[in-house]
Amino acid sequence: MKRASCSGAEAFVVGGGPAGAALAIHLARSGRSVEVIERSAAAHHKVCGEFLSREAIAYLDALGLDLRSLGAAPIHGVRLAGRQPIAACDLPFHALSLTRRRLDEALLALAAQSGAKVVRGRRVDALTQTNGTQADPMWVAQLTGGERHSAPAVFLATGKHDVAAHRRPRGVQNRLIAFKMYFRLAPAQQRALHGWVELFLFPGGYAGLQLTEGNEANLCLLVERTAFAACRQQWPALLTHLLRFCDPLAERLDAAEPLLAKPLALSSIPYGLLVERTEPGLWRLGDQAAVIPSFSGDGISIALHSARLAAAMYLRDEPSTEFARRLHRELRNSVRLATMLSRLMIALPVLAQTVQLWPAVLSHLATRTRIPTAAWSPAALAVRPQVPAPGCSHLQS
Repeated sequence: MKRASCSGAEAFVVGGGPAGAALAIHLARSGRSVEVIERSAAAHHKVCGEFLSREAIAYLDALGLDLRSLGAAPIHGVRLAGRQPIAACDLPFHALSLTRRRLDEALLALAAQSGAKVVRGRRVDALTQTNGTQADPMWVAQLTGGERHSAPAVFLATGKHDVAAHRRPRGVQNRLIAFKMYFRLAPAQQRALHGWVELFLFPGGYAGLQLTEGNEANLCLLVERTAFAACRQQWPALLTHLLRFCDPLAERLDAAEPLLAKPLALSSIPYGLLVERTEPGLWRLGDQAAVIPSFSGDGISIALHSARLAAAMYLRDEPSTEFARRLHRELRNSVRLATMLSRLMIALPVLAQTVQLWPAVLSHLATRTRIPTAAWSPAALAVRPQVPAPGCSHLQS
């Protein structure tokens, strides 16, 4: 079993989002020395739909995070619309909405409270493997400025951003750009949206709208590169394009106040990615292991699930290579179905009109694109904590 040296951590985590912070919490609470390296120095927004399904809520509750006290907004149903409303139905589970800005900070604070060392404002430029002074290989992270951190295991949780020399392969759906903007809706539109996540289809993409804490509305969308180019690669023109083809969205945003100076944007996202193999000692979490299309799946649940599974297997001294294979098996059906739905929503939006004939299909698909219940049940993720080696002090925050 790999242990920390008396002068360093047993493992370090690159990235302090939901996957990285949750993994650090699990390991620190099991008595392991763990260090989180997060490139952002302070709270900030991220391109994300910010939807918390039952799985995400269950994982966060198990960590001791009080989502209600953080202001999470309830969601009970989903609506689908194109130029006109198409269908609406209740979700088959309770859901919440919370900004990543607030969720990520709460998880990092909890990691520090649990005994993990959290390093902020430092970026990992390179990850290399070396034999060091032990028979087992050591992972070395080189930070901007030349500082180096080493440990027998590294958990790569950098979300949609890759680390040099460890880039992910291409996904299935690679020509999409993601945008995100917050709005303050008019009071009547706030009331109409309360409790719902609304999906809007338009030529070349689709969008989602939901309220977060403080009644701020998160508009997050995916658009094909060609469609964005036709909008002169400008956000105002793209938004005009959406509103021209989505009357319900135009109604929601009538008299709305933008809350950001400009939208957040992210390109080169490998949607549909499923990583089945990894190097010994390298654990890929969240979007580094699987990238499920926005609004047709649940990326935050996958991030938290991968962290819980990795912690359980790591504490049982199972290899990272087996973790990658198991996570792939558990996620492949939901990721593939979600990717197929995403491609159909963009390529053949007219098919969505069939949902009008059977609104319950929305509820059915919302269930099918979730992590299988058997994979995230407490029995499946049972952890047997092991006592740290005597004589070694673990890093503290």
